[in-house]
Amino acid sequence: MTKRFSPASLDGRTGVEISARSPSRRADDEGAGFDRHIHGYVAATLGREIVAGVYPPGSLLPNVPEVCERFGVSRTVLREAYNLLAGKALIAARPKVGTRVRPRSEWQIFDPDVLAWHLEAGPGEAFIADLFVLRQIVEPAAAALAAEGHVTGTIEQIAEAFGRMERFRDGQSGLIEADLDFHMAILGATSNPFLKALGGLIHASLQCSFRFSWEGAARIQDDRLRQHKLVLDAIQEGAPSRARRRMSELLRDSLDDARRSPPKTAR
Repeated sequence: MTKRFSPASLDGRTGVEISARSPSRRADDEGAGFDRHIHGYVAATLGREIVAGVYPPGSLLPNVPEVCERFGVSRTVLREAYNLLAGKALIAARPKVGTRVRPRSEWQIFDPDVLAWHLEAGPGEAFIADLFVLRQIVEPAAAALAAEGHVTGTIEQIAEAFGRMERFRDGQSGLIEADLDFHMAILGATSNPFLKALGGLIHASLQCSFRFSWEGAARIQDDRLRQHKLVLDAIQEGAPSRARRRMSELLRDSLDDARRSPPKTAR
């Protein structure tokens, strides 16, 4: 049962109700302050449901009075929530028709909130495979550029991240963070501001793909660590072609790992 907003049920920090139907408040995962206002909370809840397929592309959202009743909010608050979702290209409103979910291909997939909602919903194999297509386009070229530039300071960052991967090789929580830092450091080593920006933009996506690839590689982490070391060696030795090839091989096998450990279905 969904509770209506009331002073007694409002979270003291944000003024937003935490109900039995509401997901746990995780401000770090949802972006700085997205849920600090009621309209943000409504937008986040509907956004998660859209991404999870509760409202599939092409479908109409419930009518305005029904949504207002569900959340216990005014039409003004709901309009602000819809504006947030429309800005992320998730929905479009049409007079006398209603508010319809836009095609998935039009969503602002790199929007931090949209990415976070995908991760919370439990992304499927197709989503992970698409992430690896992007990585195969970007990261081998980045590794080659890093080897070609051969900047000492950034190479040391890559090596430091690999050292932590070795330290956490048995699956401790620091493994995924170290793996992420390894790949982000390679993007940073290119000295290309666009690649650096891209790395920051897909940070959450990379965390997702790393988590699933390491879960699938639970019994072959030595192989993956060896492949990371081969990438590092090629960069340290200033061998662009080899760095490109080694990174491509690593991503290919990491995708196979992820497929052997399929993500959970949407909650």
